[in-house]
Amino acid sequence: MVFQDGHLYLDPDGDVRAGAVIDQLIAGGEMPVAIGVFVDPGPDRNLEYDAFDDAYATFLLTAILPSVLAEYNVTDDPDQWAIGGGSSGGNCAFTVAWMRPDRFRRVFSSLGSFVQIPGGNPYPRLIEETPKQPLRVFLHAATNDLNWGPRRNWLAANLRVAAALAERDYDFRLVIGDGGHELRHTGDVMPDALRWLWRR
Repeated sequence: MVFQDGHLYLDPDGDVRAGAVIDQLIAGGEMPVAIGVFVDPGPDRNLEYDAFDDAYATFLLTAILPSVLAEYNVTDDPDQWAIGGGSSGGNCAFTVAWMRPDRFRRVFSSLGSFVQIPGGNPYPRLIEETPKQPLRVFLHAATNDLNWGPRRNWLAANLRVAAALAERDYDFRLVIGDGGHELRHTGDVMPDALRWLWRR
């Protein structure tokens, strides 16, 4: 399972503590044994994460993951590969899985910044018009997320993605909190999100 903004998700004293959550869920039999790959962005985070193309997916598959695969025994089953992140890292995770469902099929997107994708959020239309992808998607949104108002509203963008997934009968879950754009909420939902993503 790959996480964007890796240092924020791996920090044992941070709000998410994904490494500790994964260890606890594995120990409790609530998710399979997994290897977490925590990747930090370069200096142009938004250019990397908000882009609507397969460049970041290609980067993961050709520059980051080969060394992991060389070191560990990892299944080749794309149903057992996941990707997640928050804010721009959340819509990045969705884009990676959308572009490469042959490799990543489980998605955790927390407070995704779909409105920052150049040209606007393409997913409501694409989900409606594209043959259904073999994805399982956990979306986390917040009522007090950024840009509350009629334009570039982050909550509304996540709700539109969720509605499109619902209309196409995707395997997805939407959780909405009352907070703002902050990692604490991501940490709050992380254990349940991973349980749900890895359920049998």
